[in-house]
Amino acid sequence: MLDSIAPFFVDLLPFILVGVAAQIIDGALGMAFGVITQTMLVSVLGVPPATASASVHLVEVFTTGTSGASHLWRKNINWPLFWRLVPTGVLAGILGAYVLSSVDASAAKPFVMLYLAAIGLFLFYKAVFFGRWPRFQDPRFTRPLAFIGGFLDSAGGGGWGPVVTSNLLVQGGDPRTTIGTVNSAEFLLTLAVSITFLVTLGVSAFSHAVIGLIIGGVIAAPIGAILTSRINARLLLFMVATVLTITSLFTVAKAWIF
Repeated sequence: MLDSIAPFFVDLLPFILVGVAAQIIDGALGMAFGVITQTMLVSVLGVPPATASASVHLVEVFTTGTSGASHLWRKNINWPLFWRLVPTGVLAGILGAYVLSSVDASAAKPFVMLYLAAIGLFLFYKAVFFGRWPRFQDPRFTRPLAFIGGFLDSAGGGGWGPVVTSNLLVQGGDPRTTIGTVNSAEFLLTLAVSITFLVTLGVSAFSHAVIGLIIGGVIAAPIGAILTSRINARLLLFMVATVLTITSLFTVAKAWIF
């Protein structure tokens, strides 16, 4: 029996490590889990986009649930903002899942990533010139933003964190509560999207990588929440800007150059 179990865990180990690394970044900065895992499944393993998106969203049900609970524990959630994001985000996520099930909506992704790279550069500007203790304000453009982020997340294979977190920060949101709130709201989004993929594509849409990514992501989720609550706001802006710019430009280069 041990002879059969050992190879199984050896096969899962790379996915566990990817899940740990991706979730630490996502939990601390509010983005990148979907980008990292989706890129690996599609580009490295050749998984079809709809299957990869379904697998990643199923994993994120567990990782965002754990991450949301961790951010709740660290008091990183802005509840009024949470309830402004969730309804339209969930509705758009369900719509995007139906679109991806029948149409490849990834053609627009490089253009979205160019926009996000520009947002990343602007966040660099904010981090540099807004002083050591920047002033924050409650973001106003939230519901349409949640709709765009939810649709791109399911139809484009990732986008809730980069789109919503970065734009809320541009509007002056506190990095700590913005990241915690967006991560927590993502749990309800991914739950709705996963159910939609299950109905439209069936159980076969979820690849075996799911188990390893879930294990790694759940292990790492509390670490990201702790980092968010302890890193000062200006450094968080720098880190979000760095991850957003690099991942966006990488996606654009992969689509148009390689």
